[in-house]
Amino acid sequence: MKQIEKVTLIGLGAMGVFFAPRISEKLGAGFKIMADGERKTRLEQKGVTVNGINYRFPIITPDAVCEPADLVIIAVKGYDLPEAIRNIKNQVGPDTIILSVLNGVESEEQVGAVYGMEHMLYSYMRISVVMRDGKTEFDPHKGLIRFGEKTNDPDHLSWKVLAVRELFDRCGIDYKIDPDMLKGIWFKFMCNVGENMTCAMFGVPFGAFQKSEDANYFRRAAMWEVIKVANKLGIEIGQDEIDRQEHTLSRIPYENRPSTLQDLDIGKHTEVDMFAGTVVRLGETLGVDTPVCRMFYHGIHLIEDRMFGKI
Repeated sequence: MKQIEKVTLIGLGAMGVFFAPRISEKLGAGFKIMADGERKTRLEQKGVTVNGINYRFPIITPDAVCEPADLVIIAVKGYDLPEAIRNIKNQVGPDTIILSVLNGVESEEQVGAVYGMEHMLYSYMRISVVMRDGKTEFDPHKGLIRFGEKTNDPDHLSWKVLAVRELFDRCGIDYKIDPDMLKGIWFKFMCNVGENMTCAMFGVPFGAFQKSEDANYFRRAAMWEVIKVANKLGIEIGQDEIDRQEHTLSRIPYENRPSTLQDLDIGKHTEVDMFAGTVVRLGETLGVDTPVCRMFYHGIHLIEDRMFGKI
């Protein structure tokens, strides 16, 4: 098994900062952030502050001609994925592994459609990250990445999984390798749709789910719409997964705000298309009614239109 020595990360937001400091510490110049334009200038001049430490990571531009990376990690927002797919072209060689840690349920196939699914590993993450004024704070020991092939036998892991596992062990990055990655990805998607959309639509923190049955009404209704779509696709999630998430929600700090609400707080576009929009689109294709997600889809777009002066 070839050891991973060259890693390119595109996207230095809530997911990207989980990896960057620890991989950079072990790989040194072998680790690079992909950026250009204004973002490249900002990172060069100001760096990024993670848990009180300011980092200036090496930067590579999309047009740079170089040896391919051993591993490319895509950690952009959903609406930036098409551009990221184009930008990593020079980083992908015959043996490059691509790990897309975006929210949602379709990014692996979207990247794989361009570069080939043989390069892809599936992944999802659940970690509470607070971003304010260009500074990021989170507890790296309370978050992990789950990754692997679509299905994984612990006694017969693929070379790609073994290579990434060795890198994460070397860098002290917590992980789990799920036997069924699609089930885990759809479980996270179900939680994100129910929680992110409810909090963003009504401007409430995670703590609302600890106190308000009204908040939980919308959250659970949206989750069931995701479940019905997933079941049509052969993904077996249901009430057990909802019950499992109830326990997790009870332990999230009251004032924590999910990423979609954080985006609205700072005047950014949200990932509503990737969350509620995906449920509505797949529901239409599969014959599943999705009225709550449709309400979230149009409602959050209306909030964005007001915020950006379109109405």
